[in-house]
Amino acid sequence: MASKSRILRTGVVGAGVFGGFHASKYAANERVELVGVYEPDLERAKALAEKHGAKGFDNFAAFLAGVDAITVASPAVHHFEAAATALAMGKHVLVEKPIASSVEEARELISLAAKHGCVLQVGHQERFVFNAMGLFAVDATPTKITASRMGPASDRCLDVSVTLDLMVHDLDLVIALSGSAVKSVTGEVDKGRFDHPDIAKAHLVFDNGCEAELVASRVHHERDRKMKVEYEAGVLEIDFVAKTFSNTTPYALNPDFAESATAKDSLGANVNAFIASVLDGAPVAVPGIAGLRALDAARAIDGARTYGS
Repeated sequence: MASKSRILRTGVVGAGVFGGFHASKYAANERVELVGVYEPDLERAKALAEKHGAKGFDNFAAFLAGVDAITVASPAVHHFEAAATALAMGKHVLVEKPIASSVEEARELISLAAKHGCVLQVGHQERFVFNAMGLFAVDATPTKITASRMGPASDRCLDVSVTLDLMVHDLDLVIALSGSAVKSVTGEVDKGRFDHPDIAKAHLVFDNGCEAELVASRVHHERDRKMKVEYEAGVLEIDFVAKTFSNTTPYALNPDFAESATAKDSLGANVNAFIASVLDGAPVAVPGIAGLRALDAARAIDGARTYGS
């Protein structure tokens, strides 16, 4: 039974940049005790954990034994193994995007969460920016959505394609905005620098007639992240980098959304929502099925499968 007085014992899998972000959010929350950080490199685990008065682990079973809930912020190829092991032991899981490397793995995680009565939440935190805008409250269906998500080359997330690294954010957002099931997904990708695509283009068609055109690149000369949402009543154009938008629709969106706490710190908002789901029984902000749908589309764009197969 959920209790607001209960202290949630948490842990973080992964001592990289995102592991550090999650650890700091847990450590700052008065309803949470950050117990530990797991990382195969024990010195890295200790370095992060000790910043927050927690313990570093290189033994996953020992790490899981002392926690109620975890964030999985390890490289994407390891998301499934860590999340599945934790869920099978009755631990709640917040897994960074993508939910897993394959659709079959994502389905298994959803099944394990249901079987063991656990919260499974996915790190699609751009949704909290849309919530701050009031966009998900709009009672209208877009006719077309166009999005670009571009960034310069870096050495992060090179174990997955650009669709699972960058485009997956926009895939989740357009699927949520459409309010409809995906009818078809087509796409094209380049070979990439390390046999994982660096540039991707996609076209999605939804059952209600909405269409989406997406492009993503992680070898662009600068950061450029924009979205255009067309309604019959007008057009919304969002600049995610500047955190501004122009709006010709009649819908009362929040022009000061960038000042909202959830937009300023969307990762923190996602962590807080996860804590509320575990402790208070609040609805899961980004459930496993949302991660599955975005992953399924991404894998279709990569050419690994037909959407929904």
